Amino acid sequence: MAASNVVVVMDFDKTILDCDSDNWVVDKLGATELFNELLPTMPLNSLMDRMMKELHIQGTKIEDIVAVLKRTPIHPRIIQAIKFAHALGCDLKVVSDANVFFIDTILKHHGLKECFSEINTNPSFVDEEGRLRIFPYHDFTKHPHGCSHPCPPNMCKGIVIEKIQTSLSAVEEKKTIIYMGDGLGDFCPSLKLGDGDYMLPRKDFPVWDLVCKNRSLIKAEVCEWSNGEEFDHVLHHFITKITIDKSNIKGNNATQLYSDYKVQTMPGSSNQLFSHTLYVPL
Repeated sequence: MAASNVVVVMDFDKTILDCDSDNWVVDKLGATELFNELLPTMPLNSLMDRMMKELHIQGTKIEDIVAVLKRTPIHPRIIQAIKFAHALGCDLKVVSDANVFFIDTILKHHGLKECFSEINTNPSFVDEEGRLRIFPYHDFTKHPHGCSHPCPPNMCKGIVIEKIQTSLSAVEEKKTIIYMGDGLGDFCPSLKLGDGDYMLPRKDFPVWDLVCKNRSLIKAEVCEWSNGEEFDHVLHHFITKITIDKSNIKGNNATQLYSDYKVQTMPGSSNQLFSHTLYVPL
C-alpha cells in the first residue's frame, strides 16, 4: 500500500485521548480524594491497581468502569487521522503507560482497535472476583530497566522503541518512524529515533519542554502540534511527505507541496534556531 513504509507510534493519554485515562476513571468513580492521598506513597502503576481494589470493595463493577471509559474525550479529527493512516497502509502502534483494559475498551468503542498492530502498555485483566488487576510493563521490583531518563519505574518507552526498531530492521523495506507523544516518558524514545524519522511532541506539554531544551540530542525532525486539528494535519502531511520521498518524486510537484514549510524557533534554554524543526501551516 502507499504508506507501507511508515510506522506511526503513538502515546495514548493526552495524545490520542484528550485526558489521562487513569485520572479520568478515578475522578468519575468518585475516588479522587483517596487517589491523591496515596499518590505520594507508591508508583502510579501500583497505585492504579490499588485503586481498582478499593473501588471493587466499594461495589464498583467492571461494567461501571467500562461505561466511564467510553466517555473519555477524544477529538473527532484524531479518530479521522488514525483511520486515514491505517487506510493508507501505515503500521500503527501504541506505546503507553496506561493499561491494556483501558486502551482496548476505548479503542474498540471508537472503532479503532483494528487500526493498531501493537499495543505496548501495562498488562491488566479481570480476575475471578470481577476486580480489574493492573501490573507493570517492566517488573521493577525484580528487573528495573535502569534508564537514566525521566521514565517511570514500570515502563521505559525507549526500550520499547528499540524493540520495535529491531523488529523493523529484520524486514527488507526501510521503515520511517513517526512518534507522537506528550509526557515526560515520551522523551526517552525521542532520543532513539534516527535521521529521517519524525518526533511530533504536543506543544506546551512536558515532552515538548524537554525537546526544546535538548534539541541537539534528537536526530529526528521535530514538529509540534497542539490539538486534534493539528494532530490530524501534521500526521497527514508527514505521511504524504514520506510517501513522496519513497516514490522518488522530484521537481515541481514535491517542491510545491512543501514550499510553505518554515523553520520554527522552539523556546529552549538557549533560544536557538533549530534547523530541523518544521512548522506545518494550517
